[in-house]
Amino acid sequence: MSVDVRSETTGISGARGDRGDAGVGRRIFKDGLFRAVVVLLSMLSLVPLILILVYIARNGISAIRWGFLSSLPRPVGDTGGGISNAIAGTAILIVLACAVAIPLGIGAGIFLSENRRGRFPSAVRLFADVLQGIPSIVIGIIAYVWVVLTMGRFSALSGGVALGIMMLPVVIRATEETLKLIPDTLREASLALGVPYHRTVLRVVLPAGLGGIMTGVLIGVARIAGETAPLLFTAFGSPYMNLNIFKPIASLPLVIFNYATSPYPEWHSLAWGASLVLVLMVLGLSLVAKVVTRRWTVRF
Repeated sequence: MSVDVRSETTGISGARGDRGDAGVGRRIFKDGLFRAVVVLLSMLSLVPLILILVYIARNGISAIRWGFLSSLPRPVGDTGGGISNAIAGTAILIVLACAVAIPLGIGAGIFLSENRRGRFPSAVRLFADVLQGIPSIVIGIIAYVWVVLTMGRFSALSGGVALGIMMLPVVIRATEETLKLIPDTLREASLALGVPYHRTVLRVVLPAGLGGIMTGVLIGVARIAGETAPLLFTAFGSPYMNLNIFKPIASLPLVIFNYATSPYPEWHSLAWGASLVLVLMVLGLSLVAKVVTRRWTVRF
């Protein structure tokens, strides 16, 4: 009789074990299927980017040569010409935008990281988020009213102000989120040694988060480097090599816009070449930002 009970118990346990193995197998299958779907969707999301890069490279690589990068544009009908003035103008506009956005953005980010509660810090965060969502063409019109009409002419300065306003919320949020990651014990140790509060922030907290702040700055620069709409109302463009920030200045986005909308095939080729240069510039800035982020994350 006991043998029969043991055999029945063994049979029941075996059945339960079979059902358990089947359940584990189903879960493993579902996990593998879900992982495969996620990988497939990730690869599909990269397809448009790859197609765009390949198309731009295929159309623009024929225009890339030393003369294209080092010479000025030529009149319609003349072959050749380059975009050296646009490259220099883009660099000047980025420097001006950084001069506007970096001090204000880092200052606001420090304030928000040190004052995490309260109505005024919450209002500043809200305004930064709203500013980040404003269309670039609206910011261009604002810079036109504030700077261009005040000065009475288009200029690189007005373009730098417009791009700096666009870059400002990125720097603010990057600085705030980076400084929040700094351990409070670092501040407490500095204050315990008798270091004043302002020196603690400037000499201890800020240098500790410099890598993350630089990442935010590079991301902001990568964002504004390809903006065209604000520059139509501010920098306006110029066919000459101009280094005076109080006069109109050329830039890569403006050159691409003007050449791509022209009826001349020669200018279309120059537009593709300028597009490739701009894409490589933005891609390089993005890669540098990724490297800086990774090294700063490993260090902290």
